[in-house]
Amino acid sequence: MLSNIITTEQASLLTKVIQESESIICVCHVNPDGDALGSCLGWAEYLRTAHGKETQIIIPDQYPDYLQWLPNSDKIIRYDKHKEGCDWTLLHADLIFCMDFNTASRVDQMQESLCKSPAKRVMIDHHLNPDAGYVLTVSQPEASSTCELVFRLVWQLGAFEQLDKHFAVPVYCGMMTDTGGFTYNSCDPDIYFIISQLLTKRINKDKIYRNVYHNFSENRLRLTGYVLYEKLVVDAARHASYFTLTREDLKRFHFIKGDAEGLVNMPLQIKGHKLSISLREDTERDNLIWVSLRSVDQFPCNQVAARFFNGGGHLNAAGGRLNCSIDEAVKVAEQAIAAFEQQLKG
Repeated sequence: MLSNIITTEQASLLTKVIQESESIICVCHVNPDGDALGSCLGWAEYLRTAHGKETQIIIPDQYPDYLQWLPNSDKIIRYDKHKEGCDWTLLHADLIFCMDFNTASRVDQMQESLCKSPAKRVMIDHHLNPDAGYVLTVSQPEASSTCELVFRLVWQLGAFEQLDKHFAVPVYCGMMTDTGGFTYNSCDPDIYFIISQLLTKRINKDKIYRNVYHNFSENRLRLTGYVLYEKLVVDAARHASYFTLTREDLKRFHFIKGDAEGLVNMPLQIKGHKLSISLREDTERDNLIWVSLRSVDQFPCNQVAARFFNGGGHLNAAGGRLNCSIDEAVKVAEQAIAAFEQQLKG
């Protein structure tokens, strides 16, 4: 049996603010991933089924092509495409659920409108150091994913039996993607109890895996080979590596959003490797580098992200950004690897 993640008083407060609200919105971070989308879609389905509340999902920008099969994803509104309407909706909302981000800056260009909204706000997230000022904050950094927290909340509130695969599919997908297919941050036995319950909703977990990890274009496959053969820089002595993806690289391989997903994990297949860093130029904005970091065991890539890349995250999966050229970003990555030399060699 799962333990409660909020107190009885907090559960009553959560139920009260939901019931008192008419206009409800779920928002997530920029560059939405499986956990961000899955938690929004799953929570919105709970609100619709258990409370009769139709919930609008607004995301900052485009989400990956390999997630467009998720149930109800066609109802998601992109802020970057519908700014005026989204600003109005945020301004007139009664309640906003902030899913899978710990600070308002993570919603990027939507931050000003989010912060100006007079709506009550509830955070559901699993990242360190959450912002203050929320009516309720459900924050558990030790959780595998925000989708895990969504399941736990629904379970605690006694609504799971009412829900079907429209809830279970996105929640399972978010848990799966935020753990790399349950290969990191996924040793808690509760995770597998949750999976067993999601499977009672007749989801096809094997198909979900294929939809995410076996759903790329030929160009993505060739990009993978190019990165591994041409772009990967390995520091064998320090058990670390990095690679760059320039705009020219992305154009050459007809890059679409999501094509870089998972590439940063691949160097960790090298025996003894502890840290992998991906540096990718933004396709539209100059001097903006998106950084992804992955590590194994107890090496803290989130500390590397916070110290060198204006970011953060989890022990083995983190991200950040740099406002500089790709050449300057390479120098920062090399400095980061050198700074953590002792831990990488240990």
